[in-house]
Amino acid sequence: MPEQMRIGLEDHLRVIEALGEQLPLVQEIADRLVATFRGGGRVYVFGNGGSAADAQHITAELLGRFKLDRKALPAVALTANTSILTAVGNDLGAEQFFARQVEGLVEPKDLVWVLSVSGTSPNVIRAVRKVKEIGATLIGFTGRSGGELADFCDLCLRADHHSSDRVQEAHELAYHLICENVESVLA
Repeated sequence: MPEQMRIGLEDHLRVIEALGEQLPLVQEIADRLVATFRGGGRVYVFGNGGSAADAQHITAELLGRFKLDRKALPAVALTANTSILTAVGNDLGAEQFFARQVEGLVEPKDLVWVLSVSGTSPNVIRAVRKVKEIGATLIGFTGRSGGELADFCDLCLRADHHSSDRVQEAHELAYHLICENVESVLA
């Protein structure tokens, strides 16, 4: 195996091992999702770039199914509607991509789940400020520093790395664990 790949694999394993120390937090996040669904709320998920794809992945697991046949859970990816994103971006600016959707959709009984490696993207921060104004629960998935996003979150999982690939690998495992737990409780 080339040296660079071996180093990458070892780095990945270290980050995943560090995630194990946050399993109580992962369980607490799953419990918040269950409480949101049981309370008649919806889950809204968003992020930029690879995190946008993860947002869509999460909502597919919740709305569709993960491993069990069960009732659909109300989950929406704020990254998936290109007409909204391009209209808001054109008319109001890219910093409003998510804030405008949060303003129009999110209610206090809902949960908003934000994925951001840096935790500093202006469109993410603007949206989480809006979430806090509304009073919905805010879950964050970030990298090691957490950025400004971490300060706003009710619960924040920080993957122990700064590089987007390693952070997103940890995020994917964590959200699969969460989706599996939520599904097993609600199925």
